[in-house]
Amino acid sequence: MNKRWRNVGLYVLAVITVIFIGTSVFDKPSTESSTKILRYSDFIEAVQDKEISRVLISPDNATAQVIENDGSRSEVNLAPDKDLLKILTENNVDIAVTPTKLANPWQQAVSSLIFPVLLIGGLFFLFRRSQNGNAGGGNPAMSFGKSKARLQMEPSTQVTFSDVAGVEGAKLELTEVVDFLKSPDRFTAVGAKIPKGVLLVGPPGTGKTLLAKAVAGEAGVPFFSISGSEFVEMFVGVGASRVRDLFEQAKKNAPCIVFIDEIDAVGRQRGAGMGGGNDEREQTLNQLLTEMDGFEGNSGIIIVAATNRPDVLDSALMRPGRFDRQVTVDRPDYAGRLQILNVHAKDKTLSKDVDLDKVARRTPGFTGADLANLLNEAAILAARKDLDKVSNDEVGDAIERVMAGPEKKDRVISDKKKELVAYHEAGHALVGALMPDYDPVAKVSIIPRGQAGGLTFFTPSEERMESGLYSRSYLQNQMAVALGGRVAEEIVYGEEEVTTGASNDLQQVANVARQMITKFGMSDKIGPVALGQSQGGMFLGRDMSSTRDFSEDTAATIDVEVSELVDVAYKRATKVLSDNRSVLDEMAQMLIERETIDTEDIQDLLNRSEVVVANYI
Repeated sequence: MNKRWRNVGLYVLAVITVIFIGTSVFDKPSTESSTKILRYSDFIEAVQDKEISRVLISPDNATAQVIENDGSRSEVNLAPDKDLLKILTENNVDIAVTPTKLANPWQQAVSSLIFPVLLIGGLFFLFRRSQNGNAGGGNPAMSFGKSKARLQMEPSTQVTFSDVAGVEGAKLELTEVVDFLKSPDRFTAVGAKIPKGVLLVGPPGTGKTLLAKAVAGEAGVPFFSISGSEFVEMFVGVGASRVRDLFEQAKKNAPCIVFIDEIDAVGRQRGAGMGGGNDEREQTLNQLLTEMDGFEGNSGIIIVAATNRPDVLDSALMRPGRFDRQVTVDRPDYAGRLQILNVHAKDKTLSKDVDLDKVARRTPGFTGADLANLLNEAAILAARKDLDKVSNDEVGDAIERVMAGPEKKDRVISDKKKELVAYHEAGHALVGALMPDYDPVAKVSIIPRGQAGGLTFFTPSEERMESGLYSRSYLQNQMAVALGGRVAEEIVYGEEEVTTGASNDLQQVANVARQMITKFGMSDKIGPVALGQSQGGMFLGRDMSSTRDFSEDTAATIDVEVSELVDVAYKRATKVLSDNRSVLDEMAQMLIERETIDTEDIQDLLNRSEVVVANYI
């Protein structure tokens, strides 16, 4: 129907154009070849000789028709002469202006019709396009309520589950979703129902969106992808309309998968008080809740969503029937990091000395995105040095660059400051190496990085990081290690010469000590009691403040306990460094000469030195 009307409109427009052009051609006056052309000087001379009886001047004063006394006619091109009219008047020449020739009636009619026809045709064209939505480049102003989801009938993300490493548990959960879409009879035969929604939860950079791409690549069914922020606009009701349109399209293409990235942008908890949502976002959320599991079902549609803020999501969105299954995509362990490094190392030219197993052990807590960035930084450093392969040195530098920032080798440091930084970092390293049940020292450097003048790297225990369980002795050792730098400065230079370099260390010590007392129940005087409950309610997804659910006497006791814990840690660090002053001096001298020492250097130093290992508990 649209094509027929378009053809009719084009035909009418073509006919009007032909008529207009034809009337213009036929109405054009013919020029006779016998017309005599006068030169302007001859024309003035003939006027002065009384040979001209009449002159018909054109409206634009460019030409004139000359009628002589005998009735013959001729034409002359007029010059810009101000005295022409005076000359003609003095010689009794009849002067007239040629009237403007009226247009042909047909031409006038066509001219008056062209603009209205073009206007009506253009409006009709825009109206038809706006009714078709954004398809074919429709008018966006007429399609605010249309969903902006990208539809892939045959997803071609070029990502499969084999490209996703380090998240085996999450892959298993999503593999079941893909299997159900491919062969649902195997599940329905035993009465199983596939989850309507799968929520991917985890820290940023752990691979949630990559898993969704892998689901799209494996499923082979229509795949809709949209971000949570694309639902809400400045116009009221647009978000809810887009949700309805999205599910209408999904129902037409069921079975299918709908992926909503960063769903916390639209699924925040309603009525959150301070920092709460607006009505438009809540209307959008209500519509999403209804479409996912409302009066009408949405069989055949599987919702996959991702967020790193599950704490702010509305409870109605998280219940079974909407998001039946929550898949945690956590930071990878050692085996997962090794798999991720192998995946990202495929397109890198690594030298034989690069041991990815050691790299995986040196990077606890790194996400998949961190590891990808690490190898990319190593390749950039190799290219900067004009190397054809990435060596172990570039990988090590990349690890430190990601953790602490780039080196500042061009910074000018005096010998005195260099010695001070060397003793400070040696103090951290020596206390950490001699404390029982603490993380091993990986590397010590006095090369400035970021805001730090020097750094001491420890290798955290994989078991502690995965379980999140830290013993009381470990926390006490952590405080002593953090104070090791400040204590080393006091021992070597005296209390009057200590610097502000330990400010971050002191903040860390105070924070650990206070948490031990108020959160972990590690106080002998207060006992196993958690103090300072959160106020409740949310402000941007976080606790706004804490209430003091304890008396002033208890607060004073907490302050005393914190001071005692810090004092014990300070004394332990002082005893370690005082008993091993010669080892401290030698380690500081090694740092001054080499600027960087690693685990082997420290272990060799401890083996050949007379180390005093006492009970520092």
